[in-house]
Amino acid sequence: MAESFRTTLAQLLKARFPIMAVESHEELRVLFEVRAVAGDAGLVRTPRRVWTWSLTDGLRRDDGEEQARTKDPADALDALLRMQEPIVAVFRDLHPVLGATGQPGDPAVIRRMRDLATAFRAGAVPRSLVLVSPVNRVPVELEKDVTVVDFPLPSETDIRGVLDGMLRANAASPRLRIDLDDSGRERFAKAALGLTLHEAENAFARAMVNDGVISVADLPVILEEKRQTVRKAGLLEFIETGPRLSDIGGLENLKRWLGRREGAWLADAADYGLPAPRGVLITGVPGCGKSLTAKAVAAAWGIPLLRLDIGRVFAGLVGSSEHNMRSAIRTAEAVAPCVLWIDEIEKGFAATGAGDSGTSSRVFGSFLTWLQEKSRPVFVIATANEIESLPPELLRKGRFDEVFFVDLPTRAERGSIWQVHLARWMRNPRVGGALTVDAAVLAELTSLSEGYSGAEIEHALVAAVYDAFAERRPLRQDDVVRALVNMVPLSRTQAERIAAVRAWADARAVAATAAEDWDLDVPQPRPEADGPHRSHGGRPVEF
Repeated sequence: MAESFRTTLAQLLKARFPIMAVESHEELRVLFEVRAVAGDAGLVRTPRRVWTWSLTDGLRRDDGEEQARTKDPADALDALLRMQEPIVAVFRDLHPVLGATGQPGDPAVIRRMRDLATAFRAGAVPRSLVLVSPVNRVPVELEKDVTVVDFPLPSETDIRGVLDGMLRANAASPRLRIDLDDSGRERFAKAALGLTLHEAENAFARAMVNDGVISVADLPVILEEKRQTVRKAGLLEFIETGPRLSDIGGLENLKRWLGRREGAWLADAADYGLPAPRGVLITGVPGCGKSLTAKAVAAAWGIPLLRLDIGRVFAGLVGSSEHNMRSAIRTAEAVAPCVLWIDEIEKGFAATGAGDSGTSSRVFGSFLTWLQEKSRPVFVIATANEIESLPPELLRKGRFDEVFFVDLPTRAERGSIWQVHLARWMRNPRVGGALTVDAAVLAELTSLSEGYSGAEIEHALVAAVYDAFAERRPLRQDDVVRALVNMVPLSRTQAERIAAVRAWADARAVAATAAEDWDLDVPQPRPEADGPHRSHGGRPVEF
C-alpha cells in the first residue's frame, strides 16, 4: 500500500503537479513517505528539499531552517512563491481556512494558492505543495488545480511490524507472558486492519496490560478499538455479538455452510487459492432466526458485527446519500475482516429510483458495484422478508455466495429451539424447579407448537414466565401449554403470504434446514411429485 502511494506521488512530482491533497489522520506517516520520495533520485530524478508548515510552527525546513513570520498561511504561501529551488512543501491542517460546506474560505489564501499553482506549473525548478489534513476540503475555486491522492491505512505488513516490535521490546518483562504463535500474530494483525498505526499500538499495549498475558483471547480488545472507529463514522452501528451458532435451534444446513467458511480470510485459505467469502442473502418466514444468525456468525468467527441501516444512508442533506453509502462502505472495509449485516434489505432497495430524481438508483448502483468488486474481507449478511420485491440484479450470482431460505421450524428444529430456551430459563433458580425438562415434556411442547416460528416459541415461553411471576412461583408445564394454546401463530394469520414465499424459494434458494431434519408436520401445500424434501422450500444441497 505504501509502495503504491510512493509510486503515485513520485509520478505526480515528476509531472510537476503543483498542488496535491492527502486526506489522513496520520500526518507523520504521510511526512515519512513524502520525505522518502522527495529525497530519492531514483524516483523523482531531481531530489527536493522538504518544507513543512503548521499554524503553530510556521514554515520550517527539515534541516531546521525557519522562515520568520510565516505562521499566517497567506505569508507562508508568499514565502513559497519566492523560493527558487526544488522543494516539496507539506502544509498540515490548512483545511479550516479553505472553508466548509456552505461556508466560504479565506479569499486571500485561496487566491494565493491559485497564483502558486500557476507559478509552480510554469517555473524552471520543480516545486510542489502537499496539503495534509484529516478531511478532504477543496474549495470550488481550486478544484482544477488540486489533485487528490489516496493515502491508505496501514497494511497488514505494517501492523505486523508494530506488533512484532512491541513483542520484542516487552519479551524480557517478567510481568508479561506472550502466548502467540504465527497464526495468532496473523489474527492480531488482521484484527487491527483499519486502525491507524497509533491506534493499533494502543490496542496492542492494552492487550498486554489487560491481564499480563497476550494471546488470541485478547482479540476483543482490538475489536473494542475498532468499535471507536465505527462510532466516530456514524453511519454504521457496532452490534454486540452475544449469541453463538450453537444457540440457534435448527438451521443445520446454513450453520454447516457458515462453519466451513470460518477463517477463510486467513493465509491458510489463501494457500488454497480461495477468495474471501462474499456473503449470503437469507430470506424466509419472519421470526425464524435470520437476524439471530447474523449476530451468531460474527461471534463464532470472532470478528466485528456492523449493522447498516439503509435509512441512515438516505437521511441528511440533499445529495448526501451517495456520499453516505461510500462512507459506510469505506468504514466497513477499514474495519475488515468483519460481518456487515443489512436487515430487511428490501426496505431500502425494493423500489429504487421512484420519485427521488434517481438518488436511490445511484446509491443502489454503488452498492451493487461494491458487492461485485470488493476485495476486502467484508462478509455481507442481508436478510429479507419480501424477497420477491428485490431487484433481480441483486440476486444474481456474484453478488452473494448463496441465497438461503429459512422456513418455519420442523419438528426436529422445534425440539432444538425448545431445548435452547428452556435451558436458559431453567438456569434461573426463581423460574426452574417445578418443571422437569425430559423427553416427554419436549415431545408435548414440540407437537403443540406445530406451525410456530422460533420467535413465537420464545414469546410463548416468556408469556408463561409472566404467569408464574404473577403468582410468585416457579414455572410449570401448564403455564407453557396455556401460552401456546392462546397464541395465534403467523402460519395461520399469514398462510397465503407464507405459501407465496415458499413458492418463490422452491427453485431459487437453498434450504437452511438440513435434509435429516425435514418433515411434513408444518401446515403447507405438499407437492405431489417432488416428495417430502420440497415441503420447506429451497433446493436440497448438502455442504
